[in-house]
Amino acid sequence: MFIGDYYRLSSKMAPLAQLIQQHRKKAGLTQTKLANLAGVGKTVVWDLEHGKESVQWDTIQKVLRVLNITFQWRSPFLERTASTLAAPASSTSLSSSSPGTLSPTEPRTPV
Repeated sequence: MFIGDYYRLSSKMAPLAQLIQQHRKKAGLTQTKLANLAGVGKTVVWDLEHGKESVQWDTIQKVLRVLNITFQWRSPFLERTASTLAAPASSTSLSSSSPGTLSPTEPRTPV
């Protein structure tokens, strides 16, 4: 089976491929015109629209800039970490009555 056969059999395009193709067509651009505006080879646009995964990120960005498509990087891990750090401190009160404990107003000094 050839790569072209795979794409004809595939019932669903990759989301990025579909996004690029829809924006290009809405803008009234041919693949060749988009490639020229982005400063990339015409096969790059074809590759992107057919879900090729080996196109370099900087090349993809050139095409996306012409189509005015932006990306927002998200990291659920970092979002969870940030929300954990932003959570209010526990309601446990600190008292200076016990040895080795600090009240909220006492600065910590390195030992």
